[in-house]
Amino acid sequence: MLCYDMRSPWLRSRGGAVADQDIKMLIERIMAEARTHQSARFSHEVYADEPILKTGRQMQNFLPDQYRKMREISRWQDDPKGGAGRWLSEAELFYRQGLLMADFEDDCPYNGTFKSYFPTYNAMSDRQLRGYFTWRAQVRRGTVEETSTSFAFLYLYELICGIGVDDPLDGFNKIKAFWDVYRAFEPGIDRFARVWLQDYAVFHGLDPKLLRDSKTVMFDNALIELRRAARDLVPAPAPSGQTPKRRKTSEPTLPLPPDEVREERLMAAINALSTYNLSNSRLDRSHHRDLRHVACAVYVRMARYYDTHRKTGIVASLFGEETAMPYTMFASAVFFAPERHEDCEYRLDPIHIYRCQNGFWECMRIHGSRQKSSKLGEMMRACDQRLRLALDPAHPLKEEKVPKYLAKIIDDEIVAWLSWDAAHQPVKIDIDLSQLGHIRSAAAQTREALLIDEEREDGTPVEAEAADSGQPEAEPVADAIVEAVAAPIRQDETDEPTISTEQFGVVAPLLAPTPPLAAAAPTDAASELAPAATAYLRALLEQNAAQATSAVAHSGQSEDMLVDSINEALFDLVGDTVIEFGAAGPQIIEDYEADVRGYLDYE
Repeated sequence: MLCYDMRSPWLRSRGGAVADQDIKMLIERIMAEARTHQSARFSHEVYADEPILKTGRQMQNFLPDQYRKMREISRWQDDPKGGAGRWLSEAELFYRQGLLMADFEDDCPYNGTFKSYFPTYNAMSDRQLRGYFTWRAQVRRGTVEETSTSFAFLYLYELICGIGVDDPLDGFNKIKAFWDVYRAFEPGIDRFARVWLQDYAVFHGLDPKLLRDSKTVMFDNALIELRRAARDLVPAPAPSGQTPKRRKTSEPTLPLPPDEVREERLMAAINALSTYNLSNSRLDRSHHRDLRHVACAVYVRMARYYDTHRKTGIVASLFGEETAMPYTMFASAVFFAPERHEDCEYRLDPIHIYRCQNGFWECMRIHGSRQKSSKLGEMMRACDQRLRLALDPAHPLKEEKVPKYLAKIIDDEIVAWLSWDAAHQPVKIDIDLSQLGHIRSAAAQTREALLIDEEREDGTPVEAEAADSGQPEAEPVADAIVEAVAAPIRQDETDEPTISTEQFGVVAPLLAPTPPLAAAAPTDAASELAPAATAYLRALLEQNAAQATSAVAHSGQSEDMLVDSINEALFDLVGDTVIEFGAAGPQIIEDYEADVRGYLDYE
């Protein structure tokens, strides 16, 4: 079918308006030429479908027959057995119309806007319908373009209803693929598509492993780890009638030496569920082992506290109780199932179970807050703040008011851990090289005393060997060893545990003298920054994106290179990089903002 654009310049009158009589004359001329070609003179020609020429105004009202068939599906359905009929729900009508249009494609783009809270075919005009099926055809070919959000939701409705899918797994993959792409155009689609994708897997009994990377499953896994730690690591309460044993302050809560694998797993769960992420702390980068153990120990102590002072445990208090509640599949979507779902049970994970009985669904899970806990965040921040006072007092965190019992628990765990760690530090070997000559001489005399006569005849006397080496005459073996033991043991400024040379027996004489270490280069102050770099730092501190962009332009280099140069220049100032690239772009690490401000003010 041909359609001529009435806006074409050669169809416009002198004044710019389209003259209807001219259009009609043009159509008649074209048709006359077509009739000429159909005369007997051209009887050898192969005949084909004749184009039906219509004006643009006529084309606006044109609608292919498939749409008319879809419109003819009535909401009223007669009973085939002769009984009373019934009205179809909006969801069932959508389902029936969708099956009719499952394989239909169109080629009539729509540039307008379509908005509907529950978009269906009935809610669209003819032009919107043609535009939707044109856009859908491109999506099925792998080209997803931004369009009206209602079009996107309508397409998801089709998929969850099984329209345009080969099997449940194909439907799951198509929902996920479309969601992954279209979320870039409309992030708000996440809150619906995430739930519908999960419901689709449950409804069709797909492998739960398909959802292992979903936020729901990861949240549940973190809850499982918190519950496991609270159950397995908290001591059982004392029997009724028996006074519980009072815990000593210096007694560690967690086993020592620490179970690093288990502590890492618990800390990852805490970070996943806490509003304060310890992995972003400055202390975690310099004292990860200390922070990890103290944070895990404090959580276990708090779990014990909740067990003895609250009606519910720590997980239930922070995130809710595990209960079974009625559940609606594909809530907020237009969904219709032609047959009632069979009775079943679906385990998404150990604490998230769906059951269907007589067509009604229920969900057993922890019902409560599905957000990160601010109370758990308060605990973890207090751990970070109080542990810094002991390990990194140069970079303190602002103290915030916390319950006195929490502060005492944290301090007890810090004291218990640091006491144990100090007592189990690896010893430092300190060898007095000034005694090495005496030890060598004593070892030579011992060797000489053990030689037989034949070996003495072939070898060099010990005295001669000592003379050639320039060493004084060897003292008796016993005297040499006593002198070596009596030599003062040197310790460095850190007062680390040391071990003397006599604890190494004959190893000491075999050690070669160690060359003196090169003197460490003096630490210079931070290198002077270029004006553009200074301006860039001030822009980041003020969160002024326009000034940051201008500073990058004046620097004459890319933003990545500019950030690298700033980090290099300020490394000596803070001992770490001060700028990191986050989701919102480059930003100054919170812990170093005061250092950077002080540097800029000094400049």
